[in-house]
Amino acid sequence: MTWNYSHKTALVTGASSGIGEVFAHELAKKGCNLILVARSQEKLKQIALKLQNTYSINAIALPIDLTASNATEKIAEGLTTLGLSVDILINNAGFGTLGSFDKIPQSRVNQEIQLNLVALTELTHKFIGPMIERKKGIIINVASMTAFQPVPYMAVYGATKAYVLSFTEAIWAEYRDSGVQILALCPGETKSSFHAASGSDSLKGKRMEPIEVVDAAFKALEKDRSMMIAGLNNYVMAQVIRLLPRSTVLKFAKRIFQPALGNK
Repeated sequence: MTWNYSHKTALVTGASSGIGEVFAHELAKKGCNLILVARSQEKLKQIALKLQNTYSINAIALPIDLTASNATEKIAEGLTTLGLSVDILINNAGFGTLGSFDKIPQSRVNQEIQLNLVALTELTHKFIGPMIERKKGIIINVASMTAFQPVPYMAVYGATKAYVLSFTEAIWAEYRDSGVQILALCPGETKSSFHAASGSDSLKGKRMEPIEVVDAAFKALEKDRSMMIAGLNNYVMAQVIRLLPRSTVLKFAKRIFQPALGNK
């Protein structure tokens, strides 16, 4: 399915770096107007201004902390004030925490669930209705390769991403004939600020460029896919995980993540 992005409006969360920032750049290239959401106000404004000047589109920075329980209401209020509707929703914002579960502060666990799961669900619920009425729209929810198996020492992150994958594929089936395209995007290790923020920077492995992940998403939309695993090696790994005994997968995952704990 070919989409005309010109003069459409896309809301991108986590737009100040990594996959979210690249999504913003690529959508701007296609002539799409942007609403950029992240916590970092100055960086967000710089990105919005640069994209606006480079591609002659409208780019608005909405500095909002999506870990706050009223974040979706704030976004909705901002859009109402601006008189904007959302044609494309990119739910990209998310973070993880490397550590033994009992040693991670409860406040951080709550924020992780709020951002990765609650905010994503609320934003999807908020904007899918108008898209259905218009019989046109795109929703991309960024999951992860961790959606395919539990992740020892990143238990909450893996669980939230499993939810994102299951939730997104379910509503893809519900609304397949509505004109709204819905995609769960599953990247593996990707170059971004995620690893520094999660404390997993010491994990070794080849990391994809964010543009590779974003390109995979656009290709999946053209094929009306419910889910896209970015990268051939990641696709193969996901299939292997499904074939192996669950206990084997968990033991292997523990051996990968445990050495990175250090003194955590």
